[in-house]
Amino acid sequence: MTRQPTPEDRFSFGLWTVGWTGTDPFGGPTRPALDPWEYSDRLAGLGAWGISFHDDDVHAFDADEATKDARIDKLRAACDAAGLVVEMVTTNTFSHPVFKDGGLTANDRSVRRFGLRKILRAVDVAARLGATTFVMWGGREGAEYDGSKDLHAAFERYKEGLDTVAAYIKEQGHDLRIALEPKPNEPRGDILLPTVGHALALIAELEHGDIVGVNPEVGHEQMAGLNFTHGIGQALWSEKLFHIDLNGQRGIKYDQDLVFGHGDLASAFFTVDLLENGFPGSPGAPRYTGARHFDYKPSRTEGLDGVWESARACMATYLLLAEKAAAFRADPRVAEAWEHAGVTELATPTLGPGETVAALRASDEGFDPDEAGRRDGGFVRLNQLAIEHLVG
Repeated sequence: MTRQPTPEDRFSFGLWTVGWTGTDPFGGPTRPALDPWEYSDRLAGLGAWGISFHDDDVHAFDADEATKDARIDKLRAACDAAGLVVEMVTTNTFSHPVFKDGGLTANDRSVRRFGLRKILRAVDVAARLGATTFVMWGGREGAEYDGSKDLHAAFERYKEGLDTVAAYIKEQGHDLRIALEPKPNEPRGDILLPTVGHALALIAELEHGDIVGVNPEVGHEQMAGLNFTHGIGQALWSEKLFHIDLNGQRGIKYDQDLVFGHGDLASAFFTVDLLENGFPGSPGAPRYTGARHFDYKPSRTEGLDGVWESARACMATYLLLAEKAAAFRADPRVAEAWEHAGVTELATPTLGPGETVAALRASDEGFDPDEAGRRDGGFVRLNQLAIEHLVG
């Protein structure tokens, strides 16, 4: 039995996760909806550190300004009383029919202007509540039909929208960074930023990209058949891993949003190992210090008791994997296997200090490619050690 989670673990939940009532495209709700502050109180009791929310999770889309502010203030008071932080805020530009063709990249200019105003208001809410991350998921920024979207213009408008929001954050002096959340499809047939790599490429084109990073989600990468640990590894290498969404996914299908670890368990192990212990052969490399944020959905089969059990399971699974990853790193057999496999050698630059291309080409090191081709990498043994720690 693993230890109980504490705020020092920095576990965070979106209100839309525990607040999901079980509605899906084929059926209505299977659980009652609670007020936002009821969810936050229960999460605090389970040992969570923080929460996150979309603006429309707290108030109705069409509520007047006074009602919006009153409900947000009530949630903040509940979080303060429970000892929870609001670590991330995001905005919903995907549910209302007005956003059926996107918020920042809709063909209709008036929709884009409305979307920007909604996003900027949510930015102010995030700053008011002390959040440090503002996530932007473009679930409707995409298309079903290739001929329906001028892609050059779409990326220009995406860039314009992101730079507008980032510039506003700087102008207002908010202690806030933007994290883009990639996803390949669903609800759109094809979403414009399908993977971490696509998001990083767009960020590189921004005028204010210094405060824009990524918020990768396990299921979003794995539903495209990609390696989630590699994705967050590249984001860390780029110093752009501003936030992370943890859940479970089993293969290339719809976004399952399972409890963390209830999908590809080996991948979850290596994800936790990287988040907790860093890159194995690069001790000076960037480390992730942000929230361990769970973006999952309690199974539609569960009642309210199952909601809290699923939240507890997310944290318990993470802690179990962290314990096993620590044991894996401390195992002298692993250190020996890393050395044999050359994992630690990869951090050594290929060129020597000050070595020129001409010197490289003229060098004769007695290298035998046939001998190198016969060398045993030992990768299977190394992975088996990980499996033994994971299931042993």
